[in-house]
Amino acid sequence: MNKSIVFSGIQPTGEIHLGNYMGAIANWVALQQELYANIYCIVDLHAITVFQDPKELQLNILKMASFLVASGIDPKLSLLFVQSSNPYHSELSWLLNCVVRIGWLNRMTQFKDKAGKNKEQQSVGLYTYPVLQSADILLYNSNFVPVGEDQKQHIELCRDIALKFNRDYNTNTLSIPEPLISNVVGRVMSLRDPTKKMSKSDPSAYAKVLFSDSNDDINNKIIKATTDSLPMPNSIVELENRDAVKNLLGIYSFIEKISMEDAILKFQGQGMSSFKAQLIDSIISLVEPIRKKQDDLLQNPDYILSILKDGGEKAVALSHNNITKIKEIMGIWS
Repeated sequence: MNKSIVFSGIQPTGEIHLGNYMGAIANWVALQQELYANIYCIVDLHAITVFQDPKELQLNILKMASFLVASGIDPKLSLLFVQSSNPYHSELSWLLNCVVRIGWLNRMTQFKDKAGKNKEQQSVGLYTYPVLQSADILLYNSNFVPVGEDQKQHIELCRDIALKFNRDYNTNTLSIPEPLISNVVGRVMSLRDPTKKMSKSDPSAYAKVLFSDSNDDINNKIIKATTDSLPMPNSIVELENRDAVKNLLGIYSFIEKISMEDAILKFQGQGMSSFKAQLIDSIISLVEPIRKKQDDLLQNPDYILSILKDGGEKAVALSHNNITKIKEIMGIWS
């Protein structure tokens, strides 16, 4: 039986925080237990759409790979590699640039959000970022792409590109991928401002829990996390207009693998300090083992590098026939 292919990528920039893990990486790990062929890619080509210090980028790639392995990504169950180690990503991206239409890219909201008022000063790479993302997915004829709600537009563009390619060249060569949206947890919000998503770029260290945080750091961040003066709610209905408490309860229920309703029942009517004390213990129980394993892996970088080298070679082999077929269809010499 052929397994459906799942593809997803992550940029090697900044520190991994709780929102990254809950929103993406934990789902990647869980998908390894399903009947999928999983391809996970560290997307360094996407990272350089904004300037990166070369030495720092290399270190961040190594740190990201070690974090993924420490989190449970098993190279025996999943293909793990660095995007640039397979040149077909860049090649297919150019080919698809000749299929996608400027109007499509003009509608992409993420470029508008990242560029702000300075769009004329941004790199062309940042503008065409979604085309490279589509190439990443279509190169392996991926069936599913695990994404958050904020990435659905990129998958819709990828589908549009694949459909247009197939229509233009009267073929069914490119698979039409589907978004795979986990319903385990919604967006993880800032610990300081629950109206904003937890973000690497937030200037406040107290807005996010990093996996590099010490246990004392975690303790201090949760104690200082924004809440309100009311006791813990007795029902889901009472969480209305209590976004900060809802966010913290969501984190707790995710880590403890219980429903939000069960989390509310456990803490109903209690003071906030009592809940926060147990939330701190839960977060530490998640973060500490991963942090220690990552530190151990970084002491032996040759092991991580061997995983990435092997993954890159397999990625090239896996995608060779598809890129060759696409080029032949388009009339490009191989």
